[in-house]
Amino acid sequence: MHGTRNATTGVPRARLATCVLLLTTATVLAGCERGSQSGPEESTPGPNGCPAVHARAQAMVSRAELTDVSWNGPTSGPPAVSGKTIVYVAQTMTNPGVAGAADGVRAAARVIGWNVRVIDGGGTPAGIQAAMSQAVALRPSGIVIGGFDPNSTLQQVSRANAAHIPLIGWHAVAAPGPSRRPELFTNVTTRVEDVADISAQWIISNSGGHAGVVLMTDASIPFAKNKSELIKEELATCPGVELLAYENIPIPDASSRTPRVIASLLSRFGTTWTHSVAINDLYFADAAPAFRAAGKKGSGPPFNIGAGDGDPSAFQRINNSQYQSATVPEPLSLQGWQIIDEFNRAFSARPASGYVAPVHITTTDNSHGATAWDPSGYREAYRKIWGK
Repeated sequence: MHGTRNATTGVPRARLATCVLLLTTATVLAGCERGSQSGPEESTPGPNGCPAVHARAQAMVSRAELTDVSWNGPTSGPPAVSGKTIVYVAQTMTNPGVAGAADGVRAAARVIGWNVRVIDGGGTPAGIQAAMSQAVALRPSGIVIGGFDPNSTLQQVSRANAAHIPLIGWHAVAAPGPSRRPELFTNVTTRVEDVADISAQWIISNSGGHAGVVLMTDASIPFAKNKSELIKEELATCPGVELLAYENIPIPDASSRTPRVIASLLSRFGTTWTHSVAINDLYFADAAPAFRAAGKKGSGPPFNIGAGDGDPSAFQRINNSQYQSATVPEPLSLQGWQIIDEFNRAFSARPASGYVAPVHITTTDNSHGATAWDPSGYREAYRKIWGK
């Protein structure tokens, strides 16, 4: 466990020394800020890029790196009901986050004694609508909306609501918790604002306030587009950080398009490109061959961070310093267990738990060979709630 870390990996020692000097010299720091009217958080370009913002970023990253977090989720709830069948409708099972949450749902369902069926939407609007239609036609006890916008399947959602089939989202709408429009019993996700914030803060911290950044997103998914817009806004708080490119690559096309995009960006920006952030780790799996072909070292630059989802391959890349330096992982297995717990509450006419997992960041400093982000205690907590 690393409670603190050197958050300027890849930054020359001279620059680090300058950062310390600026942060400890009030007159210099004041001279780098916009003025008293703008507040202490706003900075203009200086030797450090954004000393006040950089100091805040270092503190935030250090807190988010902690791994010895205690369970702060639900410890009570209704006992397990029996004989339920859940259908998990996946945006695409090629999305590691969607697949990881599905695995968690399956594992928890085995413990509580329920059946789970996964229907893959294939990542296309038509495929997702067909999958949702099939799910509703099966008349299951509950349906999971796995990683897609329920507004894209409003007809099917309305039919499920009319049939009193509880719907639970995973990354389905922007905010965690119950949703009225569309009608979801709850939506399981970390807060997208927190994920976007810490992703941008890591870049600011890691770069010492000077970075050329490429941002990759899937604008067809409202949740993902919102996350990338929030990342862009947070990066802009440091004038020393320049957004070089904002690339829209749909997740289903990532394997074919990402290598070509990476090759083009390397040709355009060269060494100016120092950092990358993507709304999903899978982009860096697809980017690795292009970086390798261009002679880039696996340990960077560019230094790459995934703003979700923390699948095992991302941890492997981080552990081996292979074209990914950090991830902001969703606790995918935990979220699958939470989905089953939330259904159990719905079937028992209880309200949603209200639990939202805290944001975490995994880097080469604190991964320690881990293959997932699994906060301790959740399996035991849910087993106790269910009486299993």
